[in-house]
Amino acid sequence: QVQLVESGGDLVQPGGSLGLSCVASGFPFSNKVMSWYRQAPGKERDLVASITSAGHATGYHDSVKGRFTITRDNDKNTLYLQMNSLKPEDTAVYYCNNIFGSLAWGKGTQVTVSS
Repeated sequence: QVQLVESGGDLVQPGGSLGLSCVASGFPFSNKVMSWYRQAPGKERDLVASITSAGHATGYHDSVKGRFTITRDNDKNTLYLQMNSLKPEDTAVYYCNNIFGSLAWGKGTQVTVSS
């Protein structure tokens, strides 16, 4: 069955960096446009970044442009999100999924940006 396992979340100070990973299984990962999402307390889940199947093109929410980088390794069925210059408003649970958000959601990984 489809499984998405996110990891790498932590408590980090404002201005710090963090790298997230998502290991996917149970579907043809290398054929899918994949995305990172985040959900802050009391808010809806938002699309943060996306990457095409071969990794040649990416897209970002305006709030993270220039700070976050999405990449993937299709040999390892793994999606990555490098987050730099973190801000308190980046605090959220981060999830990976396809561009439509139609796969079974994983548990996510908590990112907390606070001094």
